[in-house]
This record gives sequence, C-alpha cells and structure tokens, in this order.
Amino acid sequence: MEKNVIKFSHCGKAIFCFFVPEQCPECGVSFSGKRLEEAPVSVPNPFSNGHKVLCAFLVAPTEANTLREFNGGSDLHTGITDTNGVVYNYTKNGVCRDHQGWERCISIPLVQPDMYNLINQWDQYLEKFSSAQMWDPLCQSFHEESHNCYSFTLTFINRMLATQSKRALSKDEFTRTFVLPRIKQASKYSLLCQEISKNHFYIVNSLKEDVRGGQSDGD
Repeated sequence: MEKNVIKFSHCGKAIFCFFVPEQCPECGVSFSGKRLEEAPVSVPNPFSNGHKVLCAFLVAPTEANTLREFNGGSDLHTGITDTNGVVYNYTKNGVCRDHQGWERCISIPLVQPDMYNLINQWDQYLEKFSSAQMWDPLCQSFHEESHNCYSFTLTFINRMLATQSKRALSKDEFTRTFVLPRIKQASKYSLLCQEISKNHFYIVNSLKEDVRGGQSDGD
C-alpha cells in the first residue's frame, strides 16, 4: 500500500514525512511530552483506485511507462469506468474492458450522485459506444495523434454531455480545465514521496514564515 504523506510545522518550517518523528529533523528538539505548533495533517493523495471510482474519466501511466510516473515526459493512458468499475479504454487492438490494472490513477467523476437516470443507463451507453465501428481496428486504425485513447474517452464524454443538452468540450478545453491541474498535482505528490523516501523528510519554509518575511522586508 502507498504510504500517506503527513505535514507538520516546527521552528518556522513545514515538514513533510510518512510519520511524525520523535524529534524535529530541523532543530533536533525532542517532541516527547510536547505539543507541536499545529496538529499534523494528511496531505491529500491525488491518486485513486480506478476500479472503485464509478462513471469516471481515468488517467494512468501506460505499460511502457515502467516507472509509473505522472510528469510532463511520461506516457499516459485514459479510460472510462462503468458502474461496476470496469475500465473501458481504446488501444491498437480495439476497446479493452479492464477489470484490473488501474489501481493507481487520476480520476475525474463524470456523473453527480443524484443523476439517477444517467447512472442507470451509463453501462448501456458505454457498451454501445464502445462497440461502434469507429473503434473496431478492422474498420479504422488506431492513430497516435488523431484516433487514440484520448479521442475515445473525450468523444464518449461529449456524447454524455449531449444527452444532458450540454455543449461539447474541445480537447484543449477539457485538458486545460480538468486534466492538467490533476496531472500537475499528481506529479508534485509523486516528487514529494520520492524525496521523503530518499531523505525521510522534505523540509521547506512554512507559508506563515514566508508571509512574515515578506511583510518585514516591506517595512
């Protein structure tokens, strides 16, 4: 299981780690019998088990991305989950229906919990859409740029928007609004975990200290 990152403050520093140590790694003061300046808090984990997030858009590293990283240079794959957590995704071999393999991914819910009519028909829509000729490799070949996993997922999303009488989203708009912010968050979290795994802690100036410093400089 992936370890949870926690954050606490001490001696003007924000300290990130997997567990609260017995003494401050910055100043060496013992925490035994002493309260911290602020209670430790969990850093939100941007990753989800895609098979447990229903009716959602997923982004995960491709099989070729052996380090399973989310960064600007890594290859990513997209899919759509049904109401049972099966991930529909388009590859060179056509549409795959994965029951495993998406346990650590970014997820974007596509349906509100109270949208009962859409949820009840979601699986039928997804299966019918996935069975269309345009996703059959014998009828239309996979293309890295113009007919790929992202084309598959975004086209389905726009079909679902149309059923709700909502306008379609362009690739740039959907990427900029929904995908990139989450990928950036995931990348930062991954780097944070790498630093902690390597050095046990990741220490930076706390926001409060930065603000005080800024005010002091302006006086």
